[in-house]
Amino acid sequence: MLTSRFRPYHVPLFIGKYAWLVARRMPVLVHFEVTLRCNARCGFCDYWKTHPSARDHELTSFADAARFFNPMMITFTGGEPLLRRDLEDLVRAVSSAVRLKYVALITHGAMLTPERGRSLWDAGVHQFNISLDYLDERHDRARGIPGLAARIFANIPALQSRGIDNIRFNTVIKNDNVDQILPLVHRAHELGVGVNLSVYTDAKNGNASHLLGDAHARDVDDLIAALLDFKRRHRGVITSSDYYLRQIPRYVRGELRDPCRSGIRTIHIDPVGHVKRCPDFPTDFHWRDYRRYTPIGCDACYYACRGEAQAPLEWSRVQDVLGSTRGAPPA
Repeated sequence: MLTSRFRPYHVPLFIGKYAWLVARRMPVLVHFEVTLRCNARCGFCDYWKTHPSARDHELTSFADAARFFNPMMITFTGGEPLLRRDLEDLVRAVSSAVRLKYVALITHGAMLTPERGRSLWDAGVHQFNISLDYLDERHDRARGIPGLAARIFANIPALQSRGIDNIRFNTVIKNDNVDQILPLVHRAHELGVGVNLSVYTDAKNGNASHLLGDAHARDVDDLIAALLDFKRRHRGVITSSDYYLRQIPRYVRGELRDPCRSGIRTIHIDPVGHVKRCPDFPTDFHWRDYRRYTPIGCDACYYACRGEAQAPLEWSRVQDVLGSTRGAPPA
């Protein structure tokens, strides 16, 4: 789905830029990790352990890196990016540095007030991605923030009333929420927002308690079939590609052995300007010393950033972009 800031004629322009970047073997998507600090307490992530003094070393601008890579897609992430009081300045500078781009921001949502959302929207954000893995207080417990799920649901209409028309849930499929994914998609459709799906991994800190495995394979098969059916009837709500969804059962069964291309079409730049191929890998060099990555044999995850980097540009992807989250709630 596209925000109203874009029109259908932008689609071929983006496709052209995508082809140009791929031909030059340059990243299509650059994730700017503007901070590794976080005020959540997620059990699968250790960013909340980052010392507050880390802010003293965080870059005050990522514009030069954005200008160098000139990506099609830009994501501001963390840590929790809204901890940066100068986030609007960072967004505005990066947005000015790249002519044709699509800018997203990933947040746990606890600090995303309607006022801050509109401020960031005016600075150049085109899409807000809010992490949401459960519809109830289980999400609060998972993130260590009381009342978080209710706050997210209350803020969405307020954000939309301020003209913010492109909100998505970032939802991780875990062993204890497989039966909640389709209800979450239905709720997103009712709210007029999208859903990006990914698969849980223990690569961040070794917490294997949410991993999917053989015992969940049949349930995952049924879930993916239901999601693909939903997508055929309601393009634009589930923004994960058909290709990515189809590969998830293979990953859960341990059948996915394709080389990982993360780092080729997507890269991460950390708060001090160093590049890594994957959010869970160490950094390799400063962005000024950028060297192109090659595929590696790694099956530690099946994040969307890996799967979507390998996804072919199918017609269904264009349908996803042109689709709408609006409409009657599904039966």
